[in-house]
Order: sequence, then structure tokens, then C-alpha cells
Amino acid sequence: MEDRTRTNVIVNIVRTLVLTVLSFITFPWVCRYLGSAGVGVYTWANTFVMYFLILAKIGIPNLAIRECVKVRDNKELLSNKVQTFFLIQLVTTLISFGLMTTLVFSVPELKNANELIFLLSINFLSGAFSFEWLFIALEKQFYMSVRSIVVLTLCAILVIIFVTTPSDIYIYALITTSVTLVTSIVNLCYSSKFISLRKTMPYSIKEYIKPLLVIGSISLIISFYNQTDTFILGFLDNSKNEVASYSVGVKGIDVIIGVITALSTVFIPRAAICYAQEDKKYFNRLNAYSVNIALFIVLPAIATMTILAKHITGLISGNYTFDAELGYVNAPAILAILCSMMFTYSISDIIYGQILLPTKKEKYYLFALGGGTLLNVALSIVFGKYVFPTNPGIGVAIGTAVTDLLILVFLLAVSWNWIKKALFNWNTLKLVAITVVIAGLSFLLRDPIYNFALSHNSPANSSIITLVSVVAIDAVIYLVALGLLKENLVSSFLRKKEVTKSE
Repeated sequence: MEDRTRTNVIVNIVRTLVLTVLSFITFPWVCRYLGSAGVGVYTWANTFVMYFLILAKIGIPNLAIRECVKVRDNKELLSNKVQTFFLIQLVTTLISFGLMTTLVFSVPELKNANELIFLLSINFLSGAFSFEWLFIALEKQFYMSVRSIVVLTLCAILVIIFVTTPSDIYIYALITTSVTLVTSIVNLCYSSKFISLRKTMPYSIKEYIKPLLVIGSISLIISFYNQTDTFILGFLDNSKNEVASYSVGVKGIDVIIGVITALSTVFIPRAAICYAQEDKKYFNRLNAYSVNIALFIVLPAIATMTILAKHITGLISGNYTFDAELGYVNAPAILAILCSMMFTYSISDIIYGQILLPTKKEKYYLFALGGGTLLNVALSIVFGKYVFPTNPGIGVAIGTAVTDLLILVFLLAVSWNWIKKALFNWNTLKLVAITVVIAGLSFLLRDPIYNFALSHNSPANSSIITLVSVVAIDAVIYLVALGLLKENLVSSFLRKKEVTKSE
């Protein structure tokens, strides 16, 4: 594996971990001070806006990365590509905002939340100027990492200072949208180092219409699929308290999924280059490497987070005893149900970004997400409204988890020749075996550690002590066991360390 790819992977993981820590500072703070009702309203409104954010992008980022990678060493051609995609996105952003405005003033429930919705819409209005896909294509991982950490750190500080009562929901929305705005300004300034915004040749917009229709449809369906559960739950639960519980449960798995999807910014451009150059050997090695990293992170996360769901959601929401008056009661069950999605979603994302996109077979992902979205809507309504009428969040979580599994099965079938050796091998078996061990260990350690801690501390501190203790013990055993079994990722790190010492 090239040193540059390895370095970019490490940089992305560090960035994601730092951002995760910041998220675990701000989100619990928001849960405490906005309350379950406030978090539910914010999440529901933000979900609605997200649909139009994806409509504004219409798949431009993925296509732009693929096209910009091809000409990234030619400033004039790269500038032309960037200008072309910017013009397309500017038009689609204005159309998207127009459609959103029409809906907001047409649907009574949306009209009641119009101030919050329009405030959150700053995200996709300023997003047209972010050029984030340009820096992904240029593999500027260090810049993106430093920028994200600085901007989100400032955001976290502002949230802690200004969000102190339930009425501060609009201040919170303004702070979160300012992240995209500031990012766009910084990116726009930095992009001048690599491109020119002066037109030097004609734009070839027509050649991108067909691929944008396919990739754009995929992006819309992905958005609809990812947000459907929350949006449907908002209609099933008028109080929006279940939406808040669901958002806390999802927050837990978002940490791990965020790590894996962040790595896509490393692997997608690399995979596109390798396949375009017909370097199939390195293409296969790249896919195996990314799957190895995903499983290395995801499998133990599923084991520990399922066992420690109550303590994790308590830390996120601030309700450690799960008193009904404080809300978020169903968050632990929702997190435990959704944990499987860390595996299914991550592997599906790898198949799409690193196999189907470079091989121009993204239509299969469109089919998978299209059918999956319809199934998810049906299952969410059936389980949320009829099977679990008093706990619709749990029902919606089950429907979503089942749908995600079926989507992965389909994607494995259509990408079998590329993915089978990367996913199904002895190294994966080693990871699974040790994961089973730490799952059992977590279960045995959880209650004794918590009960001992509770005899000397508050429920909040006891949960934190339990989390830190169990995760630390699991991590040591996991790494030592994989080292003894000569697992690929751990072994490569140890070999790299030995070489560095010898030099």
C-alpha cells in the first residue's frame, strides 16, 4: 500500500476522532438544554432541509471527483471542470430552494416551522460555493482535516456559550449552519491556489447530463433513504419525543459510520485512478485494504456498543436513569437495533464508492437504493405504527436495519467478482472470532463494573467509568489477540514500526 494512501487514511481517522469528541461534547449539551422536544423539532426540520440539500447537489460531488481526478495535473482543464460543475450546482441550488419554499408555504405542518427551516437552508445555499469535491480529488486531506477541526471547535465553543435554554433552538441552528458558510468561504479562498475562475474554454455541460441523472438520482434516493425513518417517525409521533430518542440512538452509530465514510475521501479518488489506468492488481489491493480497515473498526464497535447501549445513550442524552420525564427512554433499544448498520452501511458504501463508481456500474446502486427506500417506508410504517404503536421509534429502527441488510445482500451479488476476496477470507474470520470474544467479555464486565462504580459515584459518573473501563479492556485484548493471530492490518503496522526503528 502506498505511503501516501496510508498517510491519508491516518489523517482522516485522526480528523474523524477529533470531530467525534467535539460532537460528544456539543450534542449531549444540546440534548440537555434544548430538551427532547427541542431536539426532536430541530432534527425533524433539519431532515426536511436535507432532502433539498441533496437535490441541490444532484450527485455533483461524486461525478466531479471522478472527472477532476483525470485532469488534476492540468490547471487549465481542471479549472474548466470546476467551473462547469459549479455552474450546474448553482442552478440546481436555486431550483431546489424554490421547490423547498413552495412546499413550506403549502404544507401546514411545515409552515409552522418555516423560520427554523429557512435558517437551516443556509446549509445548502452556501454549500454551492464549498468546492469540497475539488479538494477530495486533489487529495488535500491534511488541509480538510485542519480546517474541519478548527471550524467545528469554534462551533462547539459557541454552542456551549449561547445554547442554554430550550428557546435557544434558533441560535443553535444559526451556529450549525455557520459551519458550512465558513467552510465555503475558506475553501473558495484556498481554491485559487489550484484553479482559476476565469473562463478560458467552452463548458461541456451536455456530456454530464446523463451521468448526473443517474448519480443524481442515487444521491436523492440515498438522502431519502437515510432521512426517511426520521421523517416518517415525525409524522407517527406528534410530540417528536420519539424522534429525539431516535436521533440519540443514531448518533451512536454515526460515529463509526462517519469514520468509514470519511475514509471514502481517500479511497474513491485512488480507486478511480487505478481503474482508469487498468491497474487491476492495485485496485483489488485497495479494496481489500479499505474493507480490512472497515471491519477492523466496525466489528468490535458493534459488539461493545450493543452491550453498552444504555450507558452510551445516557452519555449522549444526559438521561442516565432513563426517567420518562427527561425523555430519550427508547434510545438504548434503538441504538442496539441500529448497530448492525455500522457493518451493512459501511460495506455498501465501499462497494458503491470504490467498485461501482469507478467501473461505471452505479446504476446497480440506484436499483438497490430505489427498492430499499420503498421497502424502508413500508417496513417503517408497518413496524412503527402497527407492531410497536406505543414505541414507534423501535419499530422504525427494526424496519431500517432489515432494509439495510437486504440492500447489502443485493450489492454483494452484483459486485461479487470484486468484493468476494476482499470480504470473505481468513483475515475476516480472525476479526470475527476476536469480536465474539470481546462481546462476551463486555457482557460479563459491564454490570459488575457499573455496580461497583455506583456504590461510590453518581449514575452519570458510573456510566462513564463503565464505558471507559470496558472499552479500554476490550481494546487491549482486541489488539493483542489480533497481533498474535497476525491479522493483516495489525501486522502491517508492526512491520512498518520495525522498519522505522531499523532506519
